[in-house]
Amino acid sequence: MITAALELLDEAGLDGLTLRRLASKLNVQAPAIYWHFKNKQELLDEMASAVLRAGVQQMPMSVGVKWDKCAMAYGRGLRRILLLHRDGAKMLSGTRLTDNSLYAPMESALRTLVDAGFAPKLSMVALSTIYSYVVGFVIEEQAVCPRPGVRDEFYGPQQRGRRIDGEKFPLALQAGDLFSNFDRHFEVGLKLIIAGIAAQKPAKRRRT
Repeated sequence: MITAALELLDEAGLDGLTLRRLASKLNVQAPAIYWHFKNKQELLDEMASAVLRAGVQQMPMSVGVKWDKCAMAYGRGLRRILLLHRDGAKMLSGTRLTDNSLYAPMESALRTLVDAGFAPKLSMVALSTIYSYVVGFVIEEQAVCPRPGVRDEFYGPQQRGRRIDGEKFPLALQAGDLFSNFDRHFEVGLKLIIAGIAAQKPAKRRRT
C-alpha cells in the first residue's frame, strides 16, 4: 500500500495524493484505506518513515570519522533521500516517525558530535539546523524542478528578467542564479552551516 502511495505521489504530487485516489489506484473501496489510515496525515507518517528507512544507509555517521565529515554526509544523504520522490521534502515535513529504529542514525549522529566535544544540547541544535536547512532547500528545489528533467520556467532567467527591474534591483536579479545549479548552492550553504557549528565548539584547555 505504501509503495502504491509513493507511486501516486510521484504521479500527482502531494496535493494530488488523497486516500480516495489511493483506493482507486489499488482498485479497492475507500473504506478499505480508511481502515488502515484515519486521515492523510497518518498515511504521510507511514510514507515518510518508509522513505527514511529505505534511505538510511545514505546517511552514514561512521565511528572514527571526523564530525564535520559526518555532518556533510548526513546533509547530503538526507537531500538524496528527499529527491527520490516528487514533493519528497514537503511530504516529509511535519511527519511523525512510525518506526523507532529510525532513531538509531540520529543517536549515532548526536554521539559523533558529543564525542567531538560539543555539548549534548548544542549537538541537538546543530543536527536540527542541518535537517531544517536540507528540508527547506529541497522544498524550494522541487518547486523549481518538480520532477527530474522537468523545470518550472517561471524561475528561468528570462522570466525573472521580465519581472525584475535590473537597474533598480540588480542584486535581486542576480539572486536568480540560485535556481541554476542546486548541487553547487546546496554544498555552499551546508558548508556555511557546518562552519558556524565549528565556531561554537569549545576550545581545548591547555594542560599546565
